[in-house]
Amino acid sequence: MNKTLPKAISLTLIAVCSLGWEAARGQVHGPLLFPKDDYTVETMRVRTSAGERDVTYHSYMHIPYVANPVDKDYQSLNVSVPIQVDGVTIDATKAPVLFNITVGGYMSVNNATGPMGAPPPPGAAGPGRSEEPGGPRTLRPGGNSSVSSKQDLALAAGYVVVTPGARGRDNLANDGTYYGKAPAAIVDLKAAVRYIRSNDSVMPGNANWIVSTGCSAGGALSALLGASGNSPLYDEYLEEIGAADVDDHIFASACFSPITDLEHSDMSYEWMYGTTPTRSGVVDQELSRQLRQSYGEYQESLGLEGKNGFGPLTADNYDEYLLLYYLIPSANEYLNDLTDEERKEYLATNRWITWSGNSATFAFGDYVAHVGRMKSLPAFDDFDMRQPEPILFGNRTTDARHFTNFSLRQASGNPNAEIDDELRTAVNMMNAMYFLGQNDSDVAGYWWLRNGTRDNHNSQTVMVNLATTLENRNKEVNAWVFWDGGHCADYDPEGLIAWIGNITGFPRQPNVGNN
Repeated sequence: MNKTLPKAISLTLIAVCSLGWEAARGQVHGPLLFPKDDYTVETMRVRTSAGERDVTYHSYMHIPYVANPVDKDYQSLNVSVPIQVDGVTIDATKAPVLFNITVGGYMSVNNATGPMGAPPPPGAAGPGRSEEPGGPRTLRPGGNSSVSSKQDLALAAGYVVVTPGARGRDNLANDGTYYGKAPAAIVDLKAAVRYIRSNDSVMPGNANWIVSTGCSAGGALSALLGASGNSPLYDEYLEEIGAADVDDHIFASACFSPITDLEHSDMSYEWMYGTTPTRSGVVDQELSRQLRQSYGEYQESLGLEGKNGFGPLTADNYDEYLLLYYLIPSANEYLNDLTDEERKEYLATNRWITWSGNSATFAFGDYVAHVGRMKSLPAFDDFDMRQPEPILFGNRTTDARHFTNFSLRQASGNPNAEIDDELRTAVNMMNAMYFLGQNDSDVAGYWWLRNGTRDNHNSQTVMVNLATTLENRNKEVNAWVFWDGGHCADYDPEGLIAWIGNITGFPRQPNVGNN
């Protein structure tokens, strides 16, 4: 028998086998297979600016997203798939996926239990689960109209909503060791993204249209997902927990009051609030001066160019930039939206604002005094290590560690102290700005950035540096600050839903996100 096949047949068989192998590699089996038939049918009423909508959806609860979970109560996710809106059947097979990050304060998110031990519904984070509650959003300060949370609005628009659990800085094992310190949270969220991607052929929603969203620490993690796509820095952590072996980049990132760039946040906080007293008085001015000086050096090192030919963005002109492109436009929109009587009353209470020709003017220092200082010094890597961030950077056996040389040196009394390489890597792995400076990650192409002008949890420069860095890298950025809004302010949740529809081209349901 002739065992030698003709060359053409051999090549054909090789091609067929290769295609078969590629197809098999793309299939998901065992613990990482999405349970497409294991759901309950739920209903909810969603408030939109155009009226209420009745939404029927398939609810998939507590699905592990890794094969070797450290704790499946945290390393699992919920999926909500809309099937009807106001009785009209819809098809979410290829809809955008809103990746709903409910992390607050870098704490863990337990996916197994919500309020009173019951799994949380799509739009509710539950007590202690998030700094952003799932209830209604007032469209502007003092307004009467309210709408549902962005998660519920997404369902009403026909989008799929995925809400993952994640480990956090508070996770403590029975043996007294910690299992949620950095970079556990971002590793888990990347694993959840990989789960969605690996199940794209069986799970509703389009894995190429994953849009993450979160506020505060959740906003920072959303930014990190958008900035660190497919970075090899996380590979060993993802392999250890049995994450799917696929990409983890995302399409777009929405970040509300992101607490990011942590190793430089003490500096930027002093740049903005250094001479503004707390309730206990003015902070140590010599230490504040040192941090402000370091901030100037850091800001210059970024090499950022402002909009519309503004030029290099530095610590010396940042106040002017914030006024020109963020604060004054926000104040003008707010004040022009008031009635004449409301505006008169507001300006009488805030005499530091001059109103003329339908436009506001004010000094940056007066604005900062209006906001007020919230945190002591240092604002993040505090000397007593009671803030969330030093606790985030603990390790398996240590609850908290200083993560900046400045605080380590001050606390230890050793002017030459340096954080070690392992900790430096962990700090980098938690910072979106670090990855935006690298060339080995796939950065999301679309960004929705929001903050409140009265948010004194962080410096306004943190979000704007993120926005400007992305703009300088030719990403599409939609950034805005809500006048007099606080931490995690969101006075336009329907705007996010409309934006997702615009950047994906997916035909959302009528009267949802069409404002």
